[in-house]
Amino acid sequence: MVRAASGPLSGLADPTRARIVSIIRSDPDGRARVGDLATAIGVTQPTISHHVKALVDDELLTRDPHGRNVWYSIRPERLASVDEFLALAPREHPDARARIAVDLSLRFAGRIEPATVAHYVTDSFALLGADGREVRPSRAARFAAERLEALARADERPTNGAPEVLFVCVQNAGRSQLAAALLRQLAGDRVRVRTAGSEPADSVRSSIVTVLDEVGVSIDDEFPKPLTDEMVRAADVVVTMGCGDACPVLPGRRYLDWELDDPVGRPLHEVRAIRDDIDARVRHLLAELT
Repeated sequence: MVRAASGPLSGLADPTRARIVSIIRSDPDGRARVGDLATAIGVTQPTISHHVKALVDDELLTRDPHGRNVWYSIRPERLASVDEFLALAPREHPDARARIAVDLSLRFAGRIEPATVAHYVTDSFALLGADGREVRPSRAARFAAERLEALARADERPTNGAPEVLFVCVQNAGRSQLAAALLRQLAGDRVRVRTAGSEPADSVRSSIVTVLDEVGVSIDDEFPKPLTDEMVRAADVVVTMGCGDACPVLPGRRYLDWELDDPVGRPLHEVRAIRDDIDARVRHLLAELT
């Protein structure tokens, strides 16, 4: 687990600001301009300017104007602390985000502009890395791809084809994962299935993996994901499970609220009962959809 930044380094809990500082520190001259940072990270210059100003205000960076160019460097008295933070931070291939953005731009060519793709890649890293959590690039790429597909679908709103169901619970580590895995198994390509959480956990509960495996359902490499607007906009049916008012209500969607016990901390025989309850509900929903 990465130690949380504190004091003057607290701003580095933001993944974009940590990335900015990392790029500056790795530069041979130890400095960078806003335009260079925007290109390297794949976000707009105004976004970088906002983060750079915050880092200057936190007395982590210095601002050094030279004619039309403004260079940013790490304050000398902060170098040792920054180096310690970067040494403890999760390692990521320096080209990972850029490569993911390029690959997804090819995947969504003709549907979504490359600049939008780059924004969603960066934002997906940030959402998954909330509270200083380690972010695996493969997970960020998958999350960004799901969000972009939802964005494209929401904009296109096809009148035919597979209906889309979004399952939402609090942590996206139990009930919603159970429902999504069971529906995917039963429906195959006939239904698009997504899951999200209003306060996502770090990983899917081991008990969920166990009770699904018992009935021949694999959860593969699923992981908790934050709830985003484009996921709701893309859905035809939104099924909520104990997440209160966290899910936005949009016109033209069908909303179902399933009252289910939370499997967190329960013995396996109770988790199995929750699984069977969800299984019956999923089968009924599938019959209605198809």
